[in-house]
Amino acid sequence: MLRIAPTFTVATPTTLAEALALKATHGEKAALVAGGTDFVPNLKHGLHAPEVVISLGGLDELRGLDFGAETIALGALVGIHTLATDARIASVLPSLATAAGLIAGPQLRRMGTLGGNVCLDTRCVYINQSESWRSALGYCLKKDGDTCHVTVTGKKCVAAASNDTAPVLLSLGACVELASPRGVRTLPLEQFYVHDGARNTVLAADEILVRVLVPRPRETRRMAFEKLRVRGAIDFPLLNLALAFDLDADGVLTAPELVISAIAARPRRVRALPEGLLTDALVDRIAALAFDATRPLTNINADVEWRRDMVPVLVRRAFAAARGPQSPPFAC
Repeated sequence: MLRIAPTFTVATPTTLAEALALKATHGEKAALVAGGTDFVPNLKHGLHAPEVVISLGGLDELRGLDFGAETIALGALVGIHTLATDARIASVLPSLATAAGLIAGPQLRRMGTLGGNVCLDTRCVYINQSESWRSALGYCLKKDGDTCHVTVTGKKCVAAASNDTAPVLLSLGACVELASPRGVRTLPLEQFYVHDGARNTVLAADEILVRVLVPRPRETRRMAFEKLRVRGAIDFPLLNLALAFDLDADGVLTAPELVISAIAARPRRVRALPEGLLTDALVDRIAALAFDATRPLTNINADVEWRRDMVPVLVRRAFAAARGPQSPPFAC
């Protein structure tokens, strides 16, 4: 049985100001925890060695859901279960509700938080193992070693992003609000992630994610989320994608957004997507572009060719889901 080594203290601030002061004092030696659904197992595996663990569970000011006329503000401590079951989320941001409902299982969804999922650490078959397993292999670039066992010659970690909310939020043009003793900064979620599995966000040592801001979608906006995994529950994604587009009364698709994740250290937007009458041919073109843009690696324990072959399948499923069960077939 893996156990947590008692090498750290736990701080329980009750205000954001207290939490920020603790983070500023301890910097990289401090770890933030909310639901702990990913952090605690990684702690048992020896992937983290903090001196102080700052529990954010008492910060009620980060639990708000604010549905404004132009922006929907989601507090970092809003629960995954809430995102999956709140009727307002399902109505206005259905792809986010779908993604949240596919995270882990019901017990973990009741513990996990939006902020924790947005900031979820990357995963790889060579790092998410016990200390003895990793030491026998000589460790890796992400922790304690100097070799990437996926790319062998590469000098940048390629552990994969596995957070299901991230591609959805990117497809919806979301921003994140980051607080520190220096003030608050807001930046597009696309700029929050970087292409390095060892540390795939720009979150500074003294910063805390406090809110996610999502532009309120237009009435014509359609959206969907699809996830590939071995089992129908619990598992991290082998591949996931989020789709969003505008569809007018004449069936013309505009402003498409397609984001694919679980293939690299950050979610990837498929760019230069075509617009036009929503037909099977248009969907096939977008599916082909997504296939061409996707190059899975052996960082996840699943066949890479199968994962890539599933990309156009998930794209077609996403289009069908976005149009809804009552929608007519694609125009010919």
